[in-house]
Amino acid sequence: MSASSHYSRSTIGLFFCAFGAIIALFACVPDRNEALDPSTMPEDVRADYAVFAQRCSKCHSLSRPLTATITDDEEWVRYVNRMRRQPGSGITRADQVPILRFLHYYTQHRLDAGPPPPTIDLDATVSAAVEGGGG
Repeated sequence: MSASSHYSRSTIGLFFCAFGAIIALFACVPDRNEALDPSTMPEDVRADYAVFAQRCSKCHSLSRPLTATITDDEEWVRYVNRMRRQPGSGITRADQVPILRFLHYYTQHRLDAGPPPPTIDLDATVSAAVEGGGG
């Protein structure tokens, strides 16, 4: 095998690796059309939804949390705390409160035809999760 043949294979392999990485990158870009219409929400939920949409769409599509089967506020606290600890998530400890308020509202709204989800004192639970590392 000549040196030029080896160089060509290396170049081709590098090209396909770069091409694959680009495809994977664009495949992970969230679909902005999946967002909910804030005008259909109560006024006091809209700001919380804005934080949720901005932060949670940074790493994955909004459909991931919006279609989750989580109905328990404590599980949402663990979920959001785990997402906050992901490198590059952009979720701060302060962001957890509005995100959790929105998820509580959305879960109750989504399940309003069935039994209400268990409720907890979100402020106390978030404070405990933030102070204790959230589990």
